[in-house]
This record gives sequence, C-alpha cells and structure tokens, in this order.
Amino acid sequence: MKRIFIFILVLLGFTLNANAETNRIVSGQENAKISIIAYESLTCSHCADFHKNVYPQLKKDYLDTGLAKIEFRHFPLDIAALNAAKIAQCKSDQGLEILESLYSNQQKWVKGSSIDDINNSLKFFIQKEGFDLNFERCISNKTIEDFVLNDRIEGTKNFKINATPTIIINNKKFEKSLNYKNLKKILEKLI
Repeated sequence: MKRIFIFILVLLGFTLNANAETNRIVSGQENAKISIIAYESLTCSHCADFHKNVYPQLKKDYLDTGLAKIEFRHFPLDIAALNAAKIAQCKSDQGLEILESLYSNQQKWVKGSSIDDINNSLKFFIQKEGFDLNFERCISNKTIEDFVLNDRIEGTKNFKINATPTIIINNKKFEKSLNYKNLKKILEKLI
C-alpha cells in the first residue's frame, strides 16, 4: 500500500510539474493596465541588447510599479534558440531568472561550430549558473517544444512577426526603433 501511495504521489507530482512547465514567462503584475508582449529569440543579439539596455529601465519604471507587465514569448530563429527556449520554459519557478541569465551571458553559451557544440556550451553554462534542472529531459520535452513553436506560429499569424525582438503593446505592434526613449513615449500615452 505504501508503494502505491508513493507511486501516485510521484505520478501526481510529475503531472503537476508537466503542466507547470508551459507557463508564460511574465514580469510585472498580472492585472496591469498595459500589457507588453516581447517576441524574442535567445540567440538574437538585438534581443540580448534589449534585455541589457531597455528592460532594466522598463522594469524599474513600469513593471515594478504595477503600471505594465511584459510577457516573453518565443520566436526561435534557429535550433540553438529553440533549445535555449526549452531550457527557459523547463522550470516555471525560475523561468524569468533563466531567461535573463541566458540573455545577459549570451556570448558564454552561444558558441560552437555545430548544434552539439552549442548544446554542450548551453548545458555547461546552465550547470555553472546553478540552475537545478535535468538538461536532457528539458531539451527532449515535446510538450515544451510544442509550446515554444506555437509561440512562433501565433506571432507570425497574429502580428506578422518576421524579426526579433518584436514588441506588442496592448495588442498593437510597436513600429518605432526599439530603445527606451521611444518605448516610454508610447507607454506614457497609455497610462
């Protein structure tokens, strides 16, 4: 009886974890007036630039104050970005932290002459950063892969996205040059 109970708990825990794996990565309060969607590819240098030079100020002025929220959606431009997105989605309680770390340290893990080399660099980086996840299981998780690829499909279908990063503000595509000054002008009009 004890074995059956443990088996059910393990199975239930796995099921709950599998469902939790595909939560959106969001920063800010869920009920914020302004909703921002960022379509990004983890190997895109412009996306990394957004996370280094725009996102911190956006977070300080709009996300942390409850005025806006940002939802990061995946638009992988290559297989390395797809695999990194699967890693970011794999731990729902650490998704934002993993995403930020991958962008902040993009040059440390996007290296190698083959996808196997890049995967090894990614695996080493994730371990070195201390993220507790099963790399192989995350990379081979079909549910997460479908979730990531569906983001790309929906972005193309709903917003005609063809480049990263692409920002959507309250369901309208941000068409100006992506810097904090231009972003702030639009956001201020929506407050």
